[in-house]
Amino acid sequence: MQQPIDGHYPSDLRNLVQELYAHCKKYGAANNGRALWQLISTAVPFFSLVAAMFALAPSHYGYALLLAIPAGGLLTRFFALQHDCGHGSFFSERRVNERVGQLISLLTFTPYDHWRRSHAIHHAGSGNLDRRGVGDVETLTLREYQALTPMNKLRYRITRHPIVSLVIGPPLYFLVLQRLALGSSLSKRESLPAIFIHNAALLFFYGVLCYFLGIIAVLSVVLPVTLVGAWIGGWLFFVQHQFEETLWEGADKWDVKIAALKGSSHLMLNPILNWFSCDIGLHHIHHLSSRIPNYRLRECMEAHQELKTIAPKLSVVSALKSVRLALWDEANRKLISFRELRLNYAQA
Repeated sequence: MQQPIDGHYPSDLRNLVQELYAHCKKYGAANNGRALWQLISTAVPFFSLVAAMFALAPSHYGYALLLAIPAGGLLTRFFALQHDCGHGSFFSERRVNERVGQLISLLTFTPYDHWRRSHAIHHAGSGNLDRRGVGDVETLTLREYQALTPMNKLRYRITRHPIVSLVIGPPLYFLVLQRLALGSSLSKRESLPAIFIHNAALLFFYGVLCYFLGIIAVLSVVLPVTLVGAWIGGWLFFVQHQFEETLWEGADKWDVKIAALKGSSHLMLNPILNWFSCDIGLHHIHHLSSRIPNYRLRECMEAHQELKTIAPKLSVVSALKSVRLALWDEANRKLISFRELRLNYAQA
């Protein structure tokens, strides 16, 4: 990537980014028919799998657990649809987006209104070192990490360990932390009313299920599906900005459109995984123009060659390797791992 000169990016890069932004804006119109079909094509197999799990669980629980894998993938797809609703891009009417997003939130355990606000802040400041902390993965610069006390260094290393960030963290976030906005940087006065309404809706919805089906039966099905969905969704969210060639800038150099294209990954998934994730792997396009519905992202990319090459590309293998990266090295402008930090110390 062309480096900023005296705090500013070269004019040819800026001109290209503006051209791509103008191109992407053409694809911001929602198609209600396509949105409705996405809902149906997600809901029918999801609820069919869940029903099969309830039927199998009493006598063949091992088979029921196997079904939790595709059901969890469909739950991730539901979250992607809720995500589009939060951007107001899924359906053409705002009220429809809100109602659909709120209904899906009963399955994803994600309070729609609170998440929508925090995610909007994430989009407005993604890649800006001076606006970290809302709707993103905690990321420290190398200098900030070196200035920490030993105890705080240990805390950061623990939270950035893959077992914590990708195995324990996502289910903990979806099932526990979101119930009281724990770890959220939004004000409690702004967050808690919507979260309590969502919690009450969850209590009613799952309370009715437990009344008719039994607590053990509901937990034996809902919990594994939610775990699988949280693990898949957590990994997808993590790798979309956490990779070696990502982009972080101070506020004086940061540009929201350049950060969208250079600080968001182009995750190369096969067609099946693209379907389950609603093409969220085209994350650079989504960040450049968040009003593009997921079902038009690929259409937008195919219509402009530069969108296929401008963003850093990640394969599934390279994305898995990127989970070890944890510190932004401002001098070398890349994310590094704690192992690289130790090697740098050893060579110094």
